Amino acid sequence: MKYKWQFYFIFALHAVRVILGSIIIPLFYKEIIDLVSNSSLERAALSGPLFLIVMYISIFLALAWFSGRSTQFMISKFQSSVIKDLYNLSFEKIQAHSYTFFANSFTGSLVSKCRKFVRAFESMHDVLIDNFWGAFIMFISVFTVFVFQAPRIASLFLIFSVIYLAIVFSLSKKKYQYDLEEAAAEAQISGYLADTITNVLAIKASSALPREIKGFGKVTGSEAHLRLRAWNFGNTINAIQSGLTITLQISVAVVTAYLWLKGNISAGMFVLVQSYSIALGHMFWDLGRAMTRFTKGFSDMKEIVDIFRQAPDVVDIPDPEKCRITEGAIEIKDMFFNYSQGSDVFNRFHLKIAAGEKIGLVGHSGSGKSTITKLLLRFIDVSSGEILIDGQDIRKISQSDLRRNISYISQEPILFHRTVRENIAYSYPEATGEEIMEAAKKAHAHEFISGLFSGYDTLVGERGVKLSGGERQRIAIARAILKPAPILILDEATSSLDSISEFYIQDALKELTKNKTTIAIAHRLSTIQKMDRIVVLEKGKIVEEGTHQELLKIPKGFYADLWNHQTGGFL
Repeated sequence: MKYKWQFYFIFALHAVRVILGSIIIPLFYKEIIDLVSNSSLERAALSGPLFLIVMYISIFLALAWFSGRSTQFMISKFQSSVIKDLYNLSFEKIQAHSYTFFANSFTGSLVSKCRKFVRAFESMHDVLIDNFWGAFIMFISVFTVFVFQAPRIASLFLIFSVIYLAIVFSLSKKKYQYDLEEAAAEAQISGYLADTITNVLAIKASSALPREIKGFGKVTGSEAHLRLRAWNFGNTINAIQSGLTITLQISVAVVTAYLWLKGNISAGMFVLVQSYSIALGHMFWDLGRAMTRFTKGFSDMKEIVDIFRQAPDVVDIPDPEKCRITEGAIEIKDMFFNYSQGSDVFNRFHLKIAAGEKIGLVGHSGSGKSTITKLLLRFIDVSSGEILIDGQDIRKISQSDLRRNISYISQEPILFHRTVRENIAYSYPEATGEEIMEAAKKAHAHEFISGLFSGYDTLVGERGVKLSGGERQRIAIARAILKPAPILILDEATSSLDSISEFYIQDALKELTKNKTTIAIAHRLSTIQKMDRIVVLEKGKIVEEGTHQELLKIPKGFYADLWNHQTGGFL
């Protein structure tokens, strides 16, 4: 276990602090009280033992202080290291999931769950050390002292402790269910909030703010109900705990007073028992509240742990083959695919693309164009059949190796909240400044980048919000130009551009697609006229294929019909 010695050392130091500060020092005070209450001893006779006891108390107080402060420093170091690892673990586990997982999840909820996961660890570790472990050491130590010095008190203490822990544990188990429901409701709020912030332009453009406020109010109202139920049940637990604690302290006070009046215990023992009783009362009170905090933390952690345990839809085989992709020849053979609980998208689908060939995919929405690109990139996996690149089944190589050989430009390129330079070089971080600038020039992005406040070192904002759609697209194209990959996928890559920008981009794409196997998805048919071959899809089947001119000559052809219905180059 990583950091195990730090973990054990923290437990040892805290045990020393509790034993010294809460158990041994009160025993010395008992001896002092017994000495000074002994009327048969003269003051001169008391001076020696008193000095020795006070000296011991001073030494043990210093040791208790040192062990307590050392524990805090060790906890800070340990928790800081583990929190870092938990963030890294969360990042790796979430990123290991497939495209489908992210398509079905709220971004805000995932972020919220990660943060609660880390915060829960910190809270639970504090509870484990300060409350559970401290209470255990206190319980064992006090019980041991009572067994030897006040057996009747020890019996009363043991019976009460068993009853108390049984009741609190039972109530905490029930509260755990309430905490789980509250945590799920909190995640819904985070998801709703993130979704509306991301789509704020749509809300404002549609005058939908009152409707969204009402919708958000429903979500927060549900969460408030669940939170209040959990909190009220926690208040009930606290009331029961305080009642039990008061009962213990009253019982101990009555019993010790009776034993002292009978002469069975000394005045020092009476004070010691009361001292321990008060300390135990606080311990039991804190322990009950700590169990509530612990179950709350456990419920917060469970949300993200369930995601960790969820098997990704797309995984690499145990020993992937060495990637042999060099030319980019693609062959799809006997492919079957359907989304979960949906009808078949592809049924015995065949498509062969020669190395360096440039094809356009055309068809109505739902025909399977984008699904082909997701399958090629292994964002999703085929149900059966094969996808071969240079004769190698893409499922037999790692996803990282596969995607390293494919440049992908989507319809809506998403940029990181980083500099322009970092965004362009993202697919090829080894690139020099000159290579980055050359790629930007080929993508006709250098002109507008030079006009930015900090040039290539300008931060583009979250999702590239500081740039226009066309500027974001040109950054994405520059990124693809820089990446040394034999395959290029263009998913409506020029749809965000104005006519003048598109002219420049089409020129840049000529350079980009040289010696690359290119697959271009297009609704705007003017962008794919010069492709080597155009493949027309309808309901997961190839209905026509050929060059632009060949397809226009087909009588009542599907492609010709699409072309004739275009206005200004759009369907």
